[in-house]
Amino acid sequence: MIFKYTILYVDDVAASLEFFQRAFAFERHFLHESGEYGELATGQTKLGFSATDLLRQLGKNPQPPSPERPSFEIAFETEDVAGALTRALEAGATLVQGVREQPWGSRRPM
Repeated sequence: MIFKYTILYVDDVAASLEFFQRAFAFERHFLHESGEYGELATGQTKLGFSATDLLRQLGKNPQPPSPERPSFEIAFETEDVAGALTRALEAGATLVQGVREQPWGSRRPM
């Protein structure tokens, strides 16, 4: 068994793909012609994006993300945390917390 992909539910799949391409230099793997689903190549595991409207059509009730009530975390590994953070901010990310050293040895924006 392999871990194939993670899917984030977003309002605008194409814009989300473009952000992650600019911010983290991932390659676009796929964008469905409907614009309601797309994937980025991130190594062995794909990072997928599904339109919230598509989920509603499937009878689901996606909720908007909130920094005060996080519901997921995705982690990317890099030797240059500061550079990656700068690129993400330049691509339009919003900094919620600064970089912190974790007790288990990782250094990451929170």
